Amino acid sequence: MRIGELARVTGSTARALRHYEQAGLIGSSRAANGYRVYDGSAAVRVRNIRSLLAAGFTLEDVRPFLCCLDGDVLANPPSATALRIARKRLAVLERRIAVQTEARNRLVAALAAAGGG
Repeated sequence: MRIGELARVTGSTARALRHYEQAGLIGSSRAANGYRVYDGSAAVRVRNIRSLLAAGFTLEDVRPFLCCLDGDVLANPPSATALRIARKRLAVLERRIAVQTEARNRLVAALAAAGGG
């Protein structure tokens, strides 16, 4: 399938697919006209990549999962590496949430002090 079709069936964009390919997470061949051509298994792989990204992982975090991206990523018990990456990513997200919560609290306090709260 061509890049537009893969984007459509996975809810992705062609730009994201090119980015995943550049990162080495998916591969394609080239048709005679130069268009990227993906095999049918690419859709499963892209959906898994998108699921991991939606869970807060980065593309670099996804790399260790390459061996299981073509199947059900969550079907098997997580490896020690997967758990380490997930814990690290969770810590990053929790720090970001704390920073954003503090900024929100300061803004609420400033609005209240100004009588606009």
